[in-house]
Amino acid sequence: MITIVAKTKVRENKKQEFLKITEELIQKSQNEEGCISYDLYEDIADPYTLTFIESWEDMEAIDLHNKAEHFMKIVPKLADLTEGEIEVRSYRPAK
Repeated sequence: MITIVAKTKVRENKKQEFLKITEELIQKSQNEEGCISYDLYEDIADPYTLTFIESWEDMEAIDLHNKAEHFMKIVPKLADLTEGEIEVRSYRPAK
């Protein structure tokens, strides 16, 4: 299993638009083969810091996800609503 944590800071006047756009991304991603979970979380201390936490069966599932039509269409739109880079980290269970 691989977990991806993708954290971003949404512009204050763009949060509702960001959330609306992510609805499709989350729903379609959750239905992809190899997806264990795919959710969006809001930082309790800063409601404009949003984090996707995704769990996938393996790298093959992630590669397919990153090439999926909905991913390639939606992610560039999200980048326009954020401040700075989206910080993405990948994790696996410790051995």
